[in-house]
Amino acid sequence: MPFSSGVLYGSQLTQLFDHLKQTKQALPAINVTGTDTINAALETAAKVKLPIIIQVSHGGAAFIAGKSLDNSSHQASIAGAASLALHVHNLAKLYQVPVILHTDHCPEKNLGWIDGLLAVNQKFYSQNQRPLFSSHMLDLSELPLAQNISICSNYLTQFNQLNLFLELELGVTGGQEDGIDNTHQSQDKLYTTPQDVSYAYEKLIKISPNFTIAASFGNVHGVYAPGNVTLKPDILSAIQSYIQAKFKIPTSNPLNLVFHGGSGSEIDKIKQAVSYGVVKFNIDTDTQWAFWEGIKNYQTQNQPYLQSQLGNPEGKNKPNKDYYDPRKWLYSGQTQVIQRLKTAYQNLKI
Repeated sequence: MPFSSGVLYGSQLTQLFDHLKQTKQALPAINVTGTDTINAALETAAKVKLPIIIQVSHGGAAFIAGKSLDNSSHQASIAGAASLALHVHNLAKLYQVPVILHTDHCPEKNLGWIDGLLAVNQKFYSQNQRPLFSSHMLDLSELPLAQNISICSNYLTQFNQLNLFLELELGVTGGQEDGIDNTHQSQDKLYTTPQDVSYAYEKLIKISPNFTIAASFGNVHGVYAPGNVTLKPDILSAIQSYIQAKFKIPTSNPLNLVFHGGSGSEIDKIKQAVSYGVVKFNIDTDTQWAFWEGIKNYQTQNQPYLQSQLGNPEGKNKPNKDYYDPRKWLYSGQTQVIQRLKTAYQNLKI
C-alpha cells in the first residue's frame, strides 16, 4: 500500500480512505491501554505490511497516565492521550508502518477532553506544522440531531485549521463500553436513517470533507450470544445511494463509514459492510480477550514455575525469574493480540 510510515494526517487520510474503498478493504482500529497493546498493533501492521488505526478512549487515556491521578477536569485523560501519541510517533517509523492515531467515543460530558487535546494539537502544530493526532471522535448520538451536528460543526471548523479529521456518530451503538451505557436504548436508535446522514453531510461538507461517519446498523459493543444482535449492512448501502443521488456525487460509496462494535460480528456481515464503504473497523472486546487469553495460556503452560521465586520441577532451589519476568507473560498477551488482529485484516478484505 503506497503510504509512507509514521502518523498520517490531513490529505493523507483522504488518499488512504479512497484507496481502501477502491480496493474493497478496511482497517482494524484497536483500542489501546498502554505500550503493550500499542506495540502489538504496530508489530501486526509491520507483519501484514498494511496501515493500522490506533485509538484510545477517555478511560484508556486516563489509565495510561495512571489510575491514581485526579481526572476531574480530564487532565489525566489529556496527558495520557498525549503521552500515547508521542510513543506512537516515536516508534511508527521504526516499525515502518503508516498509522492513523485516533481518540474514540467522546460524549458531551467529556468534551473538555477534546478541548484539552485541541490545545495539545495546536502546540504540536506550531512546532511541527502538523497535528499530533490524525483524528478525534465525538459521540453526541444521544443528543437531538440538530444539536449533535451543531457541536460537530463547531469542532470540525477548529479541526480543519489543524488538518485533523472528525469522526461523528449518527444513531447509537448499543451495549456498554468505557463508561458509556447504551443498554437502555430502544432498538430503532440502533439503525441510522439516510435522512439523518443527509442532514449531517449537508452541514459538515460546507466546512470540510475531513470527516468519517459511524452510522449504526444494529452495532453493539461487546460480544453476545447468537441472535442477540441483528446487523443490517444494507442500511449502509441505502445511505450511500441516498447521498450519492441527492448530492449528485459521481462516485459510488462517497462516504467514509465506520463500523463500531466489530467484535463478535459475522464475517459475511463484515465483508458486506466493507463493500458499502466502511473503511474503519473498531475491534476492542476481542482484542481485550486475546490479551488476557495469551497471559492465561502462559500461566497454564508454566504453572509449576510460577508458584514461588525458588523451586520448580527441576529442583527445590531452582530460580523462576525467567518465568515470572513481566516481559515474558506480557509478550505472550501481545502475541495473542497480534494473531487476533491478523484475523481481522483477513476478514476486512473482500
